[in-house]
Amino acid sequence: MSIKPSIQPNFPASNPDILNALNTLMEVVAKLRNPEVGCPWDLAQTQETLTSYILEEAYETVDAIRSQDQVAIADELGDLLLQVVLQAQVAKDNGQFDLALVTQNITEKLIRRHPHVFADVVVADADEVNTNWDAIKAQENPEEAQLSVKLKKYARSLPPLTAAMKISKKAAGVGFEWDTIEDVWAKFYEELGELQTAIAEESKENQEGELGDLMFSLIQVARWTGLDPVGGLQGTNDRFIQRLQLMETFADRPLESHSLSELETLWQRAKQQLKRC
Repeated sequence: MSIKPSIQPNFPASNPDILNALNTLMEVVAKLRNPEVGCPWDLAQTQETLTSYILEEAYETVDAIRSQDQVAIADELGDLLLQVVLQAQVAKDNGQFDLALVTQNITEKLIRRHPHVFADVVVADADEVNTNWDAIKAQENPEEAQLSVKLKKYARSLPPLTAAMKISKKAAGVGFEWDTIEDVWAKFYEELGELQTAIAEESKENQEGELGDLMFSLIQVARWTGLDPVGGLQGTNDRFIQRLQLMETFADRPLESHSLSELETLWQRAKQQLKRC
């Protein structure tokens, strides 16, 4: 498959309001980084010091999307966009690249990896789109064609739960897979037993290794059943906090001054209250 589109896309004229807004943002960021009149904090930043803010803003954007508060989503997307523009400005100040190159690269990549939209390739469904995407990506980066290289990249760059799901899916895609869901459950219970043994008899390092194996096997259950482990855990975190908040509302004194049985009573009351909502 050719990775170069046979036609050039013909787009309508750009929205001047969007371009003006983006130009204004770039000018603001450039002034913040101006050595003579800029902000000391912004001038002190490097690509490395800003990485934590990229992660923070990405998670806050996801949280806003989950809430479906459209005002919050727009606000958080702005904060995330700022991190892109700020990174590009830092690179420009260092003589490395600018936002024009960033946008040009991603535009070309999108066109190149969607030949069914911008060229004459025909696809049947989303699965075939994904297959073509992987094939085109492999042509772009032959050194990443090996499965192990891809999986190492996921392990380095993604949060562990997300990485585990991606690694699992890619391994299954080459046939490294169980035959039935019963086999997956058997593996889960096998790993559970090994963790119990490790906790009773082995070192902390071995215990953590077995805990990781158990969690990875649970990821396989999630994949086989079409569940989202990240969303599931996030929902559990949210529900736990909601119940704890209600417990504090119901309690007539700080939670730490209650007995375990009293805390359990408050927990069950909070749980029932949330069920009725």
